[in-house]
Amino acid sequence: MKIYFLGTGTSQGIPVIGSKHSVCLSSDSKDKRLRVSVWIETEDASIVIDCGPDFRQQMLTSKCERIDALLFTHEHADHTAGLDDIRPFYFQQGDISVYAHQRVLTNLAKRFDYIFETENKYPGAPSVSTNKVVKNESFFVKNTAIIPIDALHGNLQIFGYKIQDFVYLTDVKTMSEEEIKKIKNCKVLVINCLREELHTTHFNLEEALHFISLVQPKETYLTHISHVFGFHEEIQQKLPKNVFVAYDNLIINC
Repeated sequence: MKIYFLGTGTSQGIPVIGSKHSVCLSSDSKDKRLRVSVWIETEDASIVIDCGPDFRQQMLTSKCERIDALLFTHEHADHTAGLDDIRPFYFQQGDISVYAHQRVLTNLAKRFDYIFETENKYPGAPSVSTNKVVKNESFFVKNTAIIPIDALHGNLQIFGYKIQDFVYLTDVKTMSEEEIKKIKNCKVLVINCLREELHTTHFNLEEALHFISLVQPKETYLTHISHVFGFHEEIQQKLPKNVFVAYDNLIINC
């Protein structure tokens, strides 16, 4: 299974518009981060998790040519605002299969009503087939099994996803012991880590490392990173040997 990090930045991306922060001015390509998203290729399925405002650019850069399923973690704009750019995939494939919590599907149907409506449809608008993700109910994309992982982003319920021995979590602040048990000892864990200072709805570095100690994955990659966290290379030097700072266009195998 191949994992392609499409974006690893927080909601504003890096560089932040108008910012003179040293990280935003960095010439290191690893310090330039689009909004967080990941593309997963299994033996028979092409799966994208989250579809933010940088989606078009990410698809062109990664050369992704097919999406069998688009999974959403939650409804915030940095994870959903690129939904209109599924149009080329729709023109080539037909309806795009979307998976999300019912609350998220309802939110998207309000914001992108022209995509979700079935009558008097605007010519050229894409269409989706919607699939409700439910806690404790796994589902399949082709022959690839996917297990939803329930968590909280502050007070907002969100889903992460376990695919084979790979676990993708972003925007997590708390998780029950019941859910942690589902992902213990996975091979690869991806987890959000915003910065070193505390945040009300995201893991900071201390919280992320504590969570990693509970899960005990073989390898961990940090994502959803803010510019105030620091330069990529400086962050990496602070981490245990099996924890890595993810960066845009990083490809790993699991």
